[in-house]
Amino acid sequence: MPQDRNVLRESPSQTAGPYVHIGCTPNFTGIDIYDGDLGTAMKTGPVQGQEITITGTVFDGTGTPLRDAMVEIWQADAAGLFASQNETRGASDPNFTGWGRSPGDMTTGEFRFDTVKPGSVPWPDGRMQAPHITVWVVARGINIGLHTRIYFEDEGDANAADPILSRIEHQNRVPTLLAKKTSEGVYLFNIHLQGPDETIFFDI
Repeated sequence: MPQDRNVLRESPSQTAGPYVHIGCTPNFTGIDIYDGDLGTAMKTGPVQGQEITITGTVFDGTGTPLRDAMVEIWQADAAGLFASQNETRGASDPNFTGWGRSPGDMTTGEFRFDTVKPGSVPWPDGRMQAPHITVWVVARGINIGLHTRIYFEDEGDANAADPILSRIEHQNRVPTLLAKKTSEGVYLFNIHLQGPDETIFFDI
């Protein structure tokens, strides 16, 4: 049967391939094209709230670090507002982009984000979500980017009331979404693609 050419078809997925860093983070690979890779700096000036650093590593099912993974994050500012958001609660922090991109270190696989601890974001029914960061992971062999979230282990009360965390059937897996505080302002969040410590991923 003839197809309706006025309907746009979904593009097929494709693995990120070995060139994801060249295309997305050229300066990281030694190709000096721009002043800096997009997403490297999330703070463009003095920011509001608590400044934090998040580090971590993406591990495969054998526990081996993926040295070619790329991680992106998207989050609200310290007041719980997304970039350029202007509503009754006020305007978002003009010195905070809310979006970051980090390639894994080519030796250790570690990614790093210098950011701010996000504030609570409203859920459609009026409840407040616990402070969290949305995460997207790509690497060779991953046909569709993986989505997850970073919550914070030191936000116990907010996590217990969070409308997402509270509806996870297997509560013993919730810790896979919690960043661990290793020192003041520093958090560790490892991502496990498979295995007994597999991170919870979201189908979105």
